[in-house]
Amino acid sequence: MTVVWINGAFGAGKTTTARELIELIPNSALFDPEIIGGALTHLLPPKRLAEAGDFQDLPIWRRLVVDTAAAMLAELGGTLVVPMTLLRQEHRDEIFGGLAARRITVHHLLLAPAETILRERIAGREIPPDLSDGEVRIRQWSYDHIEPYRAALASWLTADAHPVDTSALTPYETAVRIADAVGSGAVPACDIVQTPEPTAETLAAGVLLFDEQDRVLLVDPTYKPGWEFPGGVVERGEAPARAGMREVAEETGIRLREVPRLLVVDWERPTPPGFGGLRLLFDGGRLASGEASRVLLPGPELRGWRFATEQEAAAMLPPVRYERLRWALRARERGTALYLEAGVPVG
Repeated sequence: MTVVWINGAFGAGKTTTARELIELIPNSALFDPEIIGGALTHLLPPKRLAEAGDFQDLPIWRRLVVDTAAAMLAELGGTLVVPMTLLRQEHRDEIFGGLAARRITVHHLLLAPAETILRERIAGREIPPDLSDGEVRIRQWSYDHIEPYRAALASWLTADAHPVDTSALTPYETAVRIADAVGSGAVPACDIVQTPEPTAETLAAGVLLFDEQDRVLLVDPTYKPGWEFPGGVVERGEAPARAGMREVAEETGIRLREVPRLLVVDWERPTPPGFGGLRLLFDGGRLASGEASRVLLPGPELRGWRFATEQEAAAMLPPVRYERLRWALRARERGTALYLEAGVPVG
């Protein structure tokens, strides 16, 4: 099962190209996630919609995109062509990671006309007489998102997606180029670790590693939003501390010589669709300067790493992970271990 995800600025011609593309790729179908955004206006209270501003910021939209794509492919098989702008890397991580967890291969393409051409196309949008106000809003929306598109190009999008310069191409010619590129293997599948989604509560072990300035090592997964600690799910029959050591070696190339000391046990409450479970953090100790500089990312699971102060980590980690880190650092200072429930010490 395969997804061809067509990304690009608002107004770049993604949907028109996608309609042409499904005529060129055998056994393919079109899935436009805009439909889910429109449905949410009827499903969610107006107050919740107003809080988000953009439906892409709603967790339910991102979950439904993954679930709907998986359901369509289970029903139809073949290839799903998805025309959708994704400008935030954390949204890309969550959606593509969710698809990978369902064993769905993703080919990520970027329609990239020159900005002058893009502006001309936005300005040239036809405005039906009975939808003038709506079309004007859509046109302004497209203009307003050119700057965020530029920022995404500079920070991550160009490196993640296969670019197709459509400045001089018609939608059909663009579709032909995409079909040839995907069919020939010129657009490889996104290199995301396919971690099966849990079906029950899980036990996970993370390891805190420190440099000589006592900054903590954080890693940036490709398959979920936000930074994280090295670690992962404990396998059946595996000791949690040993699982943490194994994950550190797999993710960073660092092989710990001693079993790390427990700092925190945190019970993570189930939050549908997640099942929650126990999250353990261990103290992997301070790395020598030479060792800290030789951190490797041997697999596709991680895109980056860095050492961060506690204050820097607060801005990088999702709140629940930061609370876990904060209390783990306090436990390390005191030479003890703490039991938490949802990031809050108990007892």
